[in-house]
Amino acid sequence: MKAHEQFVSTVARKFGLQVSRIGANEGRLPIEATPDDAALITSLRPYTMTSAERLWSLLNAVSYVTDEQVAGDFVECGVWRGGSIMAMALQLNRLGVTDRRIWLYDTFAGMTEPTAADIAADTGEQAAAMMTRTEVGDGNNVWAHATRQDVEMNLASTNYPGDNLIFVEGDVAQTLDAQAPESIAILRLDTDWYESTRMALEVLYPRLAIGGVCILDDYGHWQGARKAVDEYFGAAGKRPYMHPIDYSGRVFIKAS
Repeated sequence: MKAHEQFVSTVARKFGLQVSRIGANEGRLPIEATPDDAALITSLRPYTMTSAERLWSLLNAVSYVTDEQVAGDFVECGVWRGGSIMAMALQLNRLGVTDRRIWLYDTFAGMTEPTAADIAADTGEQAAAMMTRTEVGDGNNVWAHATRQDVEMNLASTNYPGDNLIFVEGDVAQTLDAQAPESIAILRLDTDWYESTRMALEVLYPRLAIGGVCILDDYGHWQGARKAVDEYFGAAGKRPYMHPIDYSGRVFIKAS
């Protein structure tokens, strides 16, 4: 890395941000993506920190489970400003579907406290250290702070039926056992940390329908999230084939 690149990267890390080089093929949507897909993804940029590739994969997952008539609700753990939920809702609208229930699990007050397992995969820096030196600001950083009111307002713009949006507020370690859908068609995990990812898998993955889609947002970015996934499927004795969406995201269809 050149000196000026090192300087920019160092400054960015002080604010809890990451700078990475964009290669010729990175950040490009697959050939299957339509102009409408691209426009929708661009419109969601203020509401999500996930990549365009991960957003398109989510749109594709919604279409897939709809076409295949996979029964169950949609679930996201780790909502931030609601961008991925908006993607689900807008894609359902495009498909003429308004009866899918969508569950939103989040503290709606920023990230929970990380543990020693929660380390940035690229730099090796502890998440706790990043949070200590980073101001909450607008939440577009490691804190991922957004209020429930902000998310509700953003989702209202999709015109998806509010009665089918189920907000579960609090740390998933305390909320999942008490409030969880019986059957899930799409399970999207984006809580970053080890403990919340492991808890979400233990409670929710058994409820994911055969043929349902599981999306792991942080597998390649946070060591703790990857550890939780590897431990869970290692203990189960059957690891699914997880297809890389980009450097961090993984997606797979539950086969059994």
